[in-house]
Amino acid sequence: MGEEPVIIESGLGAVLRDVNGREYIDANSSIWTNLHGHRHPRITAAIKEQLDRIAHSSFLGLSNVPAIQLAEKLATLTGLPRVFYSDDGSTAMEAGIKMALQYWRGKRTKFVGFTGAYHGDTIGAVSVGGIDLFHKTFRPLTFDVIRAGSVADLPAGDDVAAVVIEPLIQGAAGLKLWPAGMLRELRQWCDRTGALLILDEVLTGFGRTGKMFACEHEGVRPDIMAVAKGLTGGYLPLAATLTTEKIFEAFLGEYREFKTFFHGHSYTGNQLGCAAALASLRVFEEEKVLQKLPVLSQQLAAGLKTLSVETRQCGCIAAVEIGPYPLEDKMGFRVCEEMRKRGVLTRPIGNVIVIMPPYCVTAAQVGAIFAALRDALLTVTASSHMMPR
Repeated sequence: MGEEPVIIESGLGAVLRDVNGREYIDANSSIWTNLHGHRHPRITAAIKEQLDRIAHSSFLGLSNVPAIQLAEKLATLTGLPRVFYSDDGSTAMEAGIKMALQYWRGKRTKFVGFTGAYHGDTIGAVSVGGIDLFHKTFRPLTFDVIRAGSVADLPAGDDVAAVVIEPLIQGAAGLKLWPAGMLRELRQWCDRTGALLILDEVLTGFGRTGKMFACEHEGVRPDIMAVAKGLTGGYLPLAATLTTEKIFEAFLGEYREFKTFFHGHSYTGNQLGCAAALASLRVFEEEKVLQKLPVLSQQLAAGLKTLSVETRQCGCIAAVEIGPYPLEDKMGFRVCEEMRKRGVLTRPIGNVIVIMPPYCVTAAQVGAIFAALRDALLTVTASSHMMPR
């Protein structure tokens, strides 16, 4: 029998509380979504205020005030003036892939995806994904993709519609870092060949790497960008696919031409989600969040140095590699179970322990996270007769 499930009842800041009154530090930001902490008064108030007006109305042939305001904010932040709303990271990526394909209108149909990539669980996103454990079962439903491990593996020629990548760091691959400068090289390759560059900033967006978006580290602007997870501060499902004016204009025309973008969602531009996202962006401004992130990054770096295993870090994203152990041994899960007993919640990616707390986490809480991790590693390795291999 496994551990009893944790049933969360409430939360405040970086702390979650279960139905038995036990408290836990949220060390992975509730699956990488929560930015400013639970029950942040600014975001909570914004949702309540919006709820007194309206929760949702159709975006089909209509619009609404929060969606317009948020689109303007996102366009300013990214330099991409056109915004298409959806529900989560998978659907934001699906929209981006379909957008690129329809943009070319049959002139180019090939996509490049990277080894170890994960872009979501919808079929287009699965197609460009490169993790067999997640994607192999669904390959009969997917389209063929050119697979690359680096810029050197990119094909010659001018028949690629788009290249899809998670900038700076791959998430579900085990928080693996790309070489410095790779993203800039990829942008240059796309400029030479005419291929579109699609960036999956679902994980990396909104400060996780130390800048608002990961692509800023290398001065790269994509043709299409997907954002989700932290968009609403981790409060409500909302995603967006942003693109250039050039791509947007390819979908304009007379009704009889049927150039419209053939993709949509019932809750597109949902007012509550947009209100939460606007409030989250105000928190960035009013609390000077980006200016404070180097401190959290330094605290994580200090914690990683106390460990005797392989570690990786990208800004406020930290990874602890405890393997290699066979996945079926569930060593990562066992370490996380021990951390849970010590009041810290996170979830592994195989043999990788993810440490990615909300930005409001205190120095004492960061210290407690790493103390729990060190104790958990000692407990699990002492009780296991298996050596990593």
